Order: sequence, then structure tokens, then C-alpha cells
Amino acid sequence: MSRPELNFVPSLPASAPFTPEQRAWLNGFLAGVFQEQFAVDEEGRRSDGPQTKSPLLVMFGSQTGTAENLAKKFAKEAAKKNFEPRVLPLNDFAQADLTKAARLVVITSTWGDGDPPDNAVGFWSWLNSESAPRLENLSFAVLGLGDKSYGDFCGAGKKFDQRLAVLGAQRLIALGECDVDYETTAQAWRDALWPVLESKPASSESGISPASPSSTATGLLITESPLASSLSWSRTHPFAARLKTNRRLNGTGSAKDTRHFEIVLDGSGLNYEVGDALGVLPTNCPVLVEELLAALGCKGEEPVRDARGNESTLHEALLKTFVITQASPPLIHAAAERANHSELLALLVPEQKANLDKWLLGRDLVDVLRACPGVRFTPTEFTGLLRPLQLRLYSISSSLKMHPGEVHLTVAAVRYEAHGRAKKGVASCWLADRVTLNETPVPVFVQTSHGFRPPTDGATPMIMVGPGTGIAPFRAFLEERRANGAKGRNWLFFGDQQRACDFLYEEELTAMASDGLLTRLDLAFSRDQAEKIYVQNRMLEHATELWRWLDKGAHFYVCGDAKRMAKDVDAALHRVIEQAGGKTPEQSAEYIAKLKSEKRYQRDVY
Repeated sequence: MSRPELNFVPSLPASAPFTPEQRAWLNGFLAGVFQEQFAVDEEGRRSDGPQTKSPLLVMFGSQTGTAENLAKKFAKEAAKKNFEPRVLPLNDFAQADLTKAARLVVITSTWGDGDPPDNAVGFWSWLNSESAPRLENLSFAVLGLGDKSYGDFCGAGKKFDQRLAVLGAQRLIALGECDVDYETTAQAWRDALWPVLESKPASSESGISPASPSSTATGLLITESPLASSLSWSRTHPFAARLKTNRRLNGTGSAKDTRHFEIVLDGSGLNYEVGDALGVLPTNCPVLVEELLAALGCKGEEPVRDARGNESTLHEALLKTFVITQASPPLIHAAAERANHSELLALLVPEQKANLDKWLLGRDLVDVLRACPGVRFTPTEFTGLLRPLQLRLYSISSSLKMHPGEVHLTVAAVRYEAHGRAKKGVASCWLADRVTLNETPVPVFVQTSHGFRPPTDGATPMIMVGPGTGIAPFRAFLEERRANGAKGRNWLFFGDQQRACDFLYEEELTAMASDGLLTRLDLAFSRDQAEKIYVQNRMLEHATELWRWLDKGAHFYVCGDAKRMAKDVDAALHRVIEQAGGKTPEQSAEYIAKLKSEKRYQRDVY
């Protein structure tokens, strides 16, 4: 049966409840769908059915959600290039069945010391095991996303790339390595990849549906890049919100300065779910900018351009465009070489990375320039050696159902002394000290998380471990459960330094415990006694009850410091399962792996 002739393009009715920006985006989307569905060939004939497309398996893994956006973006692009994309997280490797895949593209972030992110851990364990299958039928390419300020840059991507080759897979293009400002490098990598993918047909893909478990799939694995939840706001196009509330949560006598921020989203159309993060684009400290200009011997009026060719004054660029709290490796090398700083030059070799990191600890650009006296750069030379200023991601600490039109954050303002000068966190102190309530624009966007969510069933128990600012998403989880009338039991482990001045949200949490929303509230204040006590100690103290909750289907969540706390909590969880669950270390590891695969063990760590 042929399609009737259609001479119109569908659009939203004028009464539809959308902003002008949303309406424009949706009308464009509908026009695109209409054009694809009823495409006209070169001779003017309308296509009556779908064309045969090559199946393409798109897999992603991410700690913060960045890669999921890249994966979906890649899939949309693939659909326009006569591929049939299928999107899966990395840990769904069994469903993907790479032994039957024809082409595989891996894009992965790195977490910790060269490790894969949480939703790729299972995949890596399988891929790196002795029982991993041979993959001679597979062609692959890998893109790594990372941060050059960390030791094992793109470590997970390197591991995937090497292991796939060992298993017999054929490399399509060389490993790509992206720093935090990944967009340009990632785009160049994709541009190089597409011609290779399109010119290398899969041997057994004709006529097979990509959704069929027996199909031969083309594969793409991606990890790390932000996903905005509105139709128009993103990291490259943030919404100018306003700060409504800036309240210090720590009491007198605390060594910390933790703030509760409430940001108004009126007019943005932005929505979020609990578990999401808010991206914030700050500006640098004006005092630090002036110190840097003095160290450079510049006035600040000199014209410079950023990587995209946008021109501004040097002062404006140092304030809003570039990282000035950390020195990039190229800048360190250039300064040390011009100053003939032999000690620093000796540290600029791979085997001295640990010693270089130690030397750089607490040093900003002013410190580096002062360590290389007499060195001079032209403004253009200097900015060419800097990295672009990065947005900060903060776990959202509110439920939109409880606070319509607002988003709340729980942020520790970073302040310390190093090398004879006061140092400040870029975004935390910008929000705490320099954003004027209801006036200063706060550029924001929502980064959606699909790997950190409360249970969909409100009756399912939750165990939450969130010391310090790690409390943020769990405040949101609990607010959401209250708004939904969820009946599931809730257990929170919270800790900080001193109960008298560091019990964040004390009134709220104790009220939740009193009215039953919090079934259990276990506290660990490390400095209230001679022997330091942390949340992991409380977990072990209550191992029997903790195991009972897990055995009855509870979900386990962790939020906070990745390097120490999250690892200590994970080790404690293993011990709980061994001791209270009566399992061997091997069985405990298998049990935890099962929790992760079932999405009952989720982490929001940084």
C-alpha cells in the first residue's frame, strides 16, 4: 500500500505549553522526522519504506554522564549515515554479544588511577579475564577521555585498546586521547573514523535486525560527556540563572566552610531528577588575575584570542576563559626552559611524574612564574599555553517536586594557604564570595545521570553513605521519597569532623529520623573522640543489620571522595558481606559484582 501524498510539515499548535526556544527546537525536530520518513529521491519520487541500514552497536560507560551524551549524539549521526544504531551501557556486554559484532568503537573515560568508570567495571573484568573470547571478527577503534592533570591519562581507553588487539580484534584507527576540553579532539577523531566505518562493511549484516540477539552488530563504546536535560541549555549554551540563597552550614569553631546554595531556574524550562548534577561555569578570582598580570609584567589591556578565535583583552581572558589555578605541562616546560631551571626541567620526564606532582602541589600560575624569575611571555604566547576554564559539576541536593523552579547545591568552599599565599577554589569561592544574590548571572545546565537514581519501586529499601558534602544527593533522594509518599525504609550513614559544628542539615535530618522518613541515621564524627571514627567504621559496627537489609533487596549508595572514602566504604562493604553474610572473599566479590549489575550498588564519587 502506497503512502498518500503529503504537502505539509507538522508543527506544534500555538497553544502548546512551551517556551519559544523549546517550540523552535521541537518544530525543527518534527520537520527532520517528517523529512526522513517521507524522503524524496533525486528524481522526485517519494520513498515508501525504510532503506536497509547497517546495524551499529553503540555502547557507553561513564562516571559522570558525559559519555552517554556523546554516545547518543554519535547514534543520531550514525542514523543519518545509513546505520541502524543500538545504544547500550558497557556493562551490558552480554546483551551486546561482541563475539558476533562486526565493528566496535570504544570511547571511554578514566576513573581513579587508570580504572574504568563504574558502569564499565564489569565489562573490563570480562574483557581482561582468561576466559575472554577471541574477537578476530571484530574491527575496533578507541577514543579515551581524560584529564592530563592526573597520572594515568586516558588509562581506561589505553587498556581497552590494547586488550581488544590482544584478543585478535583489528584496529580501525589509532587510539584517540582527549583532555578535559575534549570537543575539538573528539570531533576530529569522529571525522577520521566515519570514512573508515562506512568503507568497511560487516560480513554478515545484510537483512538482520540489530535488535535480534543473533544479529551481527557494529559496536561503539563511549564514556564521559554531559547531557543537558532541557531542549536548549547545555555546557556550551548555559542558562543564566540567579542565586537566591547562600547559607553557611557549618557552625562556629568549624575548620570548614560548607554552603547551601539555592538557584532559581525561572524561565529556563530546565528540569532535573534526583541523582542529576548541575554544571556551573564560574569566573576566576580577580585578585589572582591581578597577581598573574603583575607576574607577567602585563597591563591586561593587551588583545588575545582563545582557541576558537574569539578576541578579548588579556585581563578578560584570564578572568573568564583560561585555567589560572593550575599550570599546564606545556607552560611548565616553557617557563623552566626559558629560566634554565635545571631542577624543574629534571622533573619533566615521565619517570618523575610523582615528584613533579609533589612539586606542583598547591602551586598556581603565579607560583610557577615566581619559581622561574625573569621569564617573560608575550600575551599571545602565554594564553596559547593555557587550558580552557572548565565548568564544575555538583550533585543536586534537592527534589524538584519539593522545590519547583529551584535547584539546591551543597558545596564546600575550598580555602587554604600554600607557598606563602592564600588559595581558593575557583567555583566554590566564586559562588560563596562573589556572586551577588539575585543579581550576578550564574551560567548553569543540567547533566543527566542514568547511573545514580533511587529505586523505581518506592517500597525498596535504600542504604545511603554520604559523609560531608556527600550528603547532597541523599537529601534529594529523601525529599523525593517524601514527595512521592514512598514507603520504603531509608538508612543514612553521615559523618564529618565535629558534631557541634559540622552536622550538615542537622535539623532536617533529625526531623526525618523523628517522623520516620529516615528509618536509621548513623553518625560518625571523626574528631569528637581520641580515635577517629568514620562512616565505614559505623558500617562494620552494624554489619549484621546491614547484611539483613541487603539480603532483603536494599539498594546501596555512596557519594563523596573517590580516592579515600569511596574505596574504604567499598572495602567495608566486602567485609560486611563476608562476616555477616558468611561468605568467602571470592563470594563477597561476586555478590558485590551482582549488586552492581543489578544497579543495586551505585556511586556518585569525585
